Amino acid sequence: MQVWGVVNQKGGVGKTTTVTALSGLLAEQGHRVLMIDLDPQGSLSRYFDFDVDTLQGTTSDVLQLSQPSAVSVMNMIRPTGEENLSLLPGSPALSALERKMSSSGGMGMALQRALGCIENQFDYVILDSPPVLGLLMINVLAAAEHLVIPSQTEPLALEGLARMVHTLGMVEKSLGHSPEFVIVPTLHDKRTRAGKDCLAQLRTLYPSQCWRSAVPVDTLLREASRMHISPALISEPSRGLEAYRLLLDDLVSQNARVEHPSKPGAWMAV
Repeated sequence: MQVWGVVNQKGGVGKTTTVTALSGLLAEQGHRVLMIDLDPQGSLSRYFDFDVDTLQGTTSDVLQLSQPSAVSVMNMIRPTGEENLSLLPGSPALSALERKMSSSGGMGMALQRALGCIENQFDYVILDSPPVLGLLMINVLAAAEHLVIPSQTEPLALEGLARMVHTLGMVEKSLGHSPEFVIVPTLHDKRTRAGKDCLAQLRTLYPSQCWRSAVPVDTLLREASRMHISPALISEPSRGLEAYRLLLDDLVSQNARVEHPSKPGAWMAV
């Protein structure tokens, strides 16, 4: 089972869209995929039309299991209605849990412990994280083997990205290692000067971490959200979906190289 985290300390950069697109495409390929919503706003859960204000059995409950088991964790997981695609929904209770976790030792590893119980149930787990550095994101960083960092190609998003990369540097300094990560330019409008300049700046600042392409602005991705379906089910030609297909191919290829260090590679040279 591979665990990927989608993270950024800025909101509105396309994290949830990235989670749903990659997860849907993996499920389309026949992989058993679990999405986990760790954002108190529950955007991923709302995407699939779950009422996060009334749900019983959510990520918050899983993180509070003193002795998680395969049965207790699987009982919280819901089908999305799409083949091979499941969801562990979030809820506003995660906000209160964040404060509670701060005074409890060992809570930064709660998600990793829970996932260890179900490692034979799924091929991929994709984590949607909150846009805030706290114990929920620490859980993501501890559990994920690989990170995807979406970054909108506009100046304010670049500032948020810098904070995220700094955080990963702190994690590496503290633990001696941190997950492999790729920066994915999102919501890119190549018609604007700002979009082109920001994309060029991303590639200059992060030459070995920035993905070789970019996910364009695409109204069909928003339409998939409105219909509560993963972008993989979009029936019309979609530039955004094709970009995510290319990203997935590169992620799978790059992660294979990470598992085999004798095969070096960089995101700009895939």
